[in-house]
Amino acid sequence: MIKKKYINALLSILLSAIIVSAFTACGNDNNTVDHKDGTYSGRSSDFAEDESGNGAGYGEVSIKLKDNKITECSFKMYNPDGTLKDETYGAELSRENRLKAQKAVQSADKYASAVIGKSSADDIDAISGATLSCSEFKEAVNDALKKAEK
Repeated sequence: MIKKKYINALLSILLSAIIVSAFTACGNDNNTVDHKDGTYSGRSSDFAEDESGNGAGYGEVSIKLKDNKITECSFKMYNPDGTLKDETYGAELSRENRLKAQKAVQSADKYASAVIGKSSADDIDAISGATLSCSEFKEAVNDALKKAEK
């Protein structure tokens, strides 16, 4: 009887180890991809405006990679016509929407800083009020990383 309990416990432990290994193997592939050192640019797709008419455009990054880590990053956001979103972005909007627009522009440097030392942008947290910018940023970084794959 003790042997049967011992064997069942051993089988449970073994099965648990197999399940944990299987889930670990299904993780993010970005951490297992080797990238060439160098400087790469990436671009997000064109994003449509939100329900308030804000946010249309795209983002572009320039990243520098060394030993599979991002060592430098810059992020710029553009209107659909290609003009840079800067301190005048949203000037024609209501006060509330202008503040949202400027929060998005100010998030660019924060997102770029947050990715330094990482191998991807996947675990970057969105800044409240600048979630569309975060999506643009992550998509642009992923585009640049694809160009750097060995």
